[in-house]
Amino acid sequence: VQLQASGGGLVQAGGSLRLSCAASGSIASIDAMGWHRQAPGKQRELVAAITVGGSTNYADSVKGRFTISRDNAKNTLYLQMNTLKPDDTAVYYCSSGVVDYHGTYYWGSWGQGTQVTVSS
Repeated sequence: VQLQASGGGLVQAGGSLRLSCAASGSIASIDAMGWHRQAPGKQRELVAAITVGGSTNYADSVKGRFTISRDNAKNTLYLQMNTLKPDDTAVYYCSSGVVDYHGTYYWGSWGQGTQVTVSS
């Protein structure tokens, strides 16, 4: 499946954005989907993930502020980002893959990035 991320932009600190990731095919059977981000000079990090069963996992830095969801009918993954901080500035990527029994994710497909810039 091919993924296309959108929804990034420039927002002031404290504001909100919703990222979308449209898939070229059905996501109903995709085991896990996720959002990652990469800030300049830093490694890419997992921000949030959601399984086919609806279980979610968040990075500590975004817990309580970001919400990941998937709409299988629309073949779309979302990331609602509230109370944004300058530290959230990064390129955000969506992905699809699998998760094993131990909770380890294996990402197979990636969307292109969408830039999120939070001004102070």
